[in-house]
Order: sequence, then C-alpha cells, then structure tokens
Amino acid sequence: MKLFGMEKYSLVDYDGYVACTVFTGGCNFRCPFCHNAALVTGVADCPTVEEEEVFDYIRSRKGLVDALAITGGEPTLHPDLPLFIHRARTLGVRVKLDTNGTNPEMLRGLIDAGMVDYVAMDVKNTPAKYALTAGTAKGLDAIERSIEILKEGKIDYEFRTTVVEGHHTVEDIEEIAKWISPCKQYYIQCFADKGGNLTQGLKGVTEETMRSMQAAAQKYIERVRIRGL
Repeated sequence: MKLFGMEKYSLVDYDGYVACTVFTGGCNFRCPFCHNAALVTGVADCPTVEEEEVFDYIRSRKGLVDALAITGGEPTLHPDLPLFIHRARTLGVRVKLDTNGTNPEMLRGLIDAGMVDYVAMDVKNTPAKYALTAGTAKGLDAIERSIEILKEGKIDYEFRTTVVEGHHTVEDIEEIAKWISPCKQYYIQCFADKGGNLTQGLKGVTEETMRSMQAAAQKYIERVRIRGL
C-alpha cells in the first residue's frame, strides 16, 4: 500500500497509547478545512514511505510503540488496506483507523475480522449540510451505514466533528448528536489553522461557543468531549 508519511512517535493520535502514525493518499471528500490538502489533491508530488520502513521501525521499538494509527487522506479507499493491517497485527501492535465512513463494507470486514481495535469516524455535519462541509453530496447513505456499524459496539470507537466558524452552529452540533445517538462518545474538535488547508482564511469558534455545543450535544450523548481549546 502506498504511504505518504509516517510520524514515528505520537502521544495524541491514539489516546492511552504510544502510536506510530501513517498517512495514506487520496480522498473522496474535499473538506475546505482539511489540513492534509496535499494528501487529497497533490499526492503525486508527495514523497512516499515504504511499508517495510514502517514495519522495521515498529520492530525496532518493540515495547515502546504500542499501536499503529492509520489516517489520511481516506485509508478505506485502498483495497490493500486489510493486508497492510494484517501484517501490522503480526507485530503485536494495536491498530486505530481514522475514516470518513464512506466505505462501510470495508469497515464491516475489518471489524468482523478483528483487525482494528479502535475507529475514529468523522461526522462532518448534519445530513442537510454535508455537501457544504465535505465538498460533495455523495456518500451520505454509506456514512449512515458506517455510523450504525460502529454503534453495534463490537470495538471501541468515537465520532468526531471538526467545528469551523461559518460551517457549524450550536444547533448543527445538537442535530448531529441526535443523529448519531445513542453512541459511546462524541468529540467536538475546534478547528485550528495550521496551514496547508484546502481553503484559506477559515477559523474556529470561541471557547464559549464550544462549551455551548458540548452542552447541546449532551442532551443526547452522555460522553461529549472537547478537543483543541
């Protein structure tokens, strides 16, 4: 599988574990606030990382690196993802997958085969505003199926929404929470412009607004957490 980056040591990509994080290329969404724009639109110009480099690093850090976190881009676009995960599993690490939920068939297969330990699924916005936020109106049925797959509770998971001023309101977050409930946990992430976004000039919301969003979501979901403040 083609990889377009590796962060060898991360304490933030998989809560509670020391993770090696790898980045896949390509995505079927065009979220304006995407901070990995090069992996979405300019993959041909990005340097690649060989699978063996990843596996050799994990072997060399046995006992120090607990997990492999796979993000993107959108990892489930790659048909060889299951084989890559299988090889990682043989090294004894936990596997976390980030996904936009547009490939429920692969998600189901990975879960049923016991190949992933944790899934973080982005819920971009309310159904009515998905096209505005994801850059396309396609895939909403698939996203709903992925939500239901995770809510079965066969593995640990989280839903998360990155909040951007002009794209999300308190009412939107409440509607999202109602849509995905009941669920294990929901994270509201405040957008931060770190450069490299598909659209320039975007910004997050105030802490007061984030707290109001959290309170609104807690009407439907008990465990609602904030990231990025």
